[in-house]
Amino acid sequence: MSMNKGATLWIINVFSFVLFSILSLTGLINWLFVPRGGGGGGGFAGNFRHFLREVHEWTALLFIVVMVLHLFLHWPYIKTNLRKYNVIKS
Repeated sequence: MSMNKGATLWIINVFSFVLFSILSLTGLINWLFVPRGGGGGGGFAGNFRHFLREVHEWTALLFIVVMVLHLFLHWPYIKTNLRKYNVIKS
Protein backbone atom coordinates (compact mmCIF):
# COMPACT_ATOMS: atom_id res chain seq x y z
CA MET A 1 0.00 0.00 0.00
CA SER A 2 1.62 3.24 -1.10
CA MET A 3 0.36 6.71 -0.40
CA ASN A 4 0.82 9.55 -2.81
CA LYS A 5 3.07 12.46 -1.85
CA GLY A 6 0.16 14.82 -1.15
CA ALA A 7 -1.37 12.48 1.43
CA THR A 8 2.02 11.97 3.08
CA LEU A 9 2.59 15.73 3.31
CA TRP A 10 -0.88 16.20 4.75
CA ILE A 11 -0.24 13.60 7.47
CA ILE A 12 3.13 15.19 8.30
CA ASN A 13 1.52 18.64 8.50
CA VAL A 14 -1.27 17.45 10.79
CA PHE A 15 1.19 15.56 12.99
CA SER A 16 3.47 18.60 13.24
CA PHE A 17 0.50 20.80 14.20
CA VAL A 18 -0.52 18.35 16.94
CA LEU A 19 3.05 18.20 18.27
CA PHE A 20 3.38 22.00 18.18
CA SER A 21 0.09 22.34 20.06
CA ILE A 22 1.27 19.91 22.75
CA LEU A 23 4.57 21.79 23.00
CA SER A 24 2.73 25.09 23.42
CA LEU A 25 0.28 23.77 26.00
CA THR A 26 2.83 21.96 28.15
CA GLY A 27 5.17 24.95 28.07
CA LEU A 28 2.47 27.47 28.94
CA ILE A 29 0.90 25.34 31.66
CA ASN A 30 4.28 24.70 33.25
CA TRP A 31 5.26 28.37 33.01
CA LEU A 32 2.01 30.06 34.01
CA PHE A 33 -0.07 27.71 36.16
CA VAL A 34 2.11 25.21 38.00
CA PRO A 35 3.78 26.80 41.03
CA ARG A 36 7.54 26.75 41.08
CA GLY A 37 9.22 24.56 43.67
CA GLY A 38 10.89 25.62 46.83
CA GLY A 39 9.03 23.49 49.30
CA GLY A 40 10.79 20.23 50.13
CA GLY A 41 8.43 17.35 49.37
CA GLY A 42 7.31 18.25 45.88
CA GLY A 43 3.77 16.96 46.21
CA PHE A 44 1.32 16.96 43.34
CA ALA A 45 2.49 20.29 41.85
CA GLY A 46 6.13 19.23 41.83
CA ASN A 47 5.37 15.86 40.29
CA PHE A 48 3.04 17.46 37.74
CA ARG A 49 5.75 19.98 36.81
CA HIS A 50 8.25 17.17 36.20
CA PHE A 51 5.68 15.20 34.21
CA LEU A 52 4.91 18.21 32.00
CA ARG A 53 8.62 18.83 31.49
CA GLU A 54 9.17 15.23 30.37
CA VAL A 55 6.22 15.40 27.97
CA HIS A 56 7.51 18.76 26.68
CA GLU A 57 11.03 17.42 26.07
CA TRP A 58 9.93 14.22 24.30
CA THR A 59 7.41 16.15 22.21
CA ALA A 60 10.15 18.60 21.24
CA LEU A 61 12.35 15.72 20.08
CA LEU A 62 9.52 14.24 18.00
CA PHE A 63 8.75 17.71 16.60
CA ILE A 64 12.37 18.12 15.45
CA VAL A 65 12.26 14.72 13.73
CA VAL A 66 8.98 15.58 12.01
CA MET A 67 10.35 18.97 10.88
CA VAL A 68 13.41 17.28 9.34
CA LEU A 69 11.08 14.87 7.55
CA HIS A 70 8.92 17.82 6.46
CA LEU A 71 11.96 19.59 4.98
CA PHE A 72 13.08 16.39 3.29
CA LEU A 73 9.68 15.92 1.64
CA HIS A 74 9.60 19.59 0.53
CA TRP A 75 13.22 19.62 -0.64
CA PRO A 76 12.43 19.68 -4.40
CA TYR A 77 10.17 22.71 -3.89
CA ILE A 78 12.80 24.44 -1.71
CA LYS A 79 15.54 23.74 -4.24
CA THR A 80 13.42 25.07 -7.11
CA ASN A 81 12.73 28.31 -5.28
CA LEU A 82 16.36 28.73 -4.26
CA ARG A 83 17.34 28.38 -7.93
CA LYS A 84 14.55 30.75 -8.96
CA TYR A 85 15.95 33.50 -6.73
CA ASN A 86 19.59 32.69 -7.64
CA VAL A 87 20.53 31.59 -4.16
CA ILE A 88 22.03 28.37 -5.52
CA LYS A 89 23.25 27.52 -8.98
CA SER A 90 21.87 24.69 -11.07
